Amino acid sequence: MFVAPAFAAEESETNASGTHTETGVAHDAGGGAFPPFDSSTYASQLLWLAITFGLFYLFLKKVVLPRISGILEVRSDRIAQDLDQAARMKEEADAAVAAYEQELADAKSRANTIGQEARDSAKAKADEERRQAEEALGEKLSEAEARIASIKDAAMSDVGKIAEDTASAIVRQLVGSDADKTALTVAVKAARG
Repeated sequence: MFVAPAFAAEESETNASGTHTETGVAHDAGGGAFPPFDSSTYASQLLWLAITFGLFYLFLKKVVLPRISGILEVRSDRIAQDLDQAARMKEEADAAVAAYEQELADAKSRANTIGQEARDSAKAKADEERRQAEEALGEKLSEAEARIASIKDAAMSDVGKIAEDTASAIVRQLVGSDADKTALTVAVKAARG
């Protein structure tokens, strides 16, 4: 170690007086025991240990433990309240879900009812329109049949006259003279039958 010459002289003087150079405490040449292990101080150490332990025990019992137990009770109460609130909120959520599902089922039922009513009304309307169309077609059909019958009757009446004229023309060409009109009419009517 590098020590200045003035400091070294000072140190040697202090060592001569018997004090420790670094701590300034006198060296005990007799080599006393470590105070906690000194048997002459056991009784006072035990007394102070008992007093300190008793005070510490009383401090813990009167101050610390009531505070800790109060904190634990507050936390326990808060946890119980939170659990109760969570259970209540779960019941409310379940009730809301049940109400939603009920409303959804009601809405589906109403939609099915509305759809069925719409289908029934559309079917009834289509049936009514079909019935009206069938009636109109039936009327037109009867009118057409009546017209066809009148045209047929007119044609048939003309056929008789045409047949009479044709028969008269054939007789005239074959015989060379006109045939009797009443006899020709009777013969055509008998042939038509």
